[in-house]
Amino acid sequence: MVRIGAHVDQDDPLGQAAERGAEVVQFFLGDPQGWKGPVLPEAADAIRASDVDVYIHAPYVINVATANNRIRIPSRKLLAAHLEAAAALGAKGLVVHGGHVGKDDDPQVGFANWRKVFERIECPVPILIENTAGGGNAMARRLDRIARLWDALDGFDVGFCLDTCHAHAGGEDLADVVDRVKAITGRIDLIHCNDSRDAFGSGADRHANLGKGTIDPELIVAVCRAAGAPIVVETPGPGQAADIAFLRERLA
Repeated sequence: MVRIGAHVDQDDPLGQAAERGAEVVQFFLGDPQGWKGPVLPEAADAIRASDVDVYIHAPYVINVATANNRIRIPSRKLLAAHLEAAAALGAKGLVVHGGHVGKDDDPQVGFANWRKVFERIECPVPILIENTAGGGNAMARRLDRIARLWDALDGFDVGFCLDTCHAHAGGEDLADVVDRVKAITGRIDLIHCNDSRDAFGSGADRHANLGKGTIDPELIVAVCRAAGAPIVVETPGPGQAADIAFLRERLA
């Protein structure tokens, strides 16, 4: 039986896990839209000692792919700081968006910049690169780009986080997405299990509770079953407990 949980607030992750019936939690270690370094929760010792599996989500501002030095270099430093903090919490992994290059840039520049990440920084916990919903020159929106990214990262131990909303909104058919992803990456380490408020191929990253969006909930369940990876719902908070209960029942 896969472990199921939710993205929660960083102030009291264990308390929120208990409220939701979550076996897994994911949270930020600061402002997801800011450049300040990570801050460990006051309950860090309790988090390390708990039987709840922990994943940390890196800030959204991190873009290690970009050709812009003023963004790429601080991004790499912030990523390294979050890896160290995640390790201090005993986290199972650090989730990072694939990032993007400018609309006129060669995407190969972005793939090469990702390789430099693994060449230059220590990874005390696995980096889990997450597929994204939008962006015309994104590194990880479409599977053809993800394949090129994984080619560039050949020889390194790289994890993958599959987001169902992002795949749907990004224009990837969920019916066989697990097989197609695994053919590229060889693995799926974590599922972000989200319905999508917007239509297939919209490019919009707007999550909905399961059964409240545009994706057939049975298709979402099928993705989770095929992946066989831990599951985190990043759905609106008031419905997370119901989402977890639904998944637990359907995947039993």
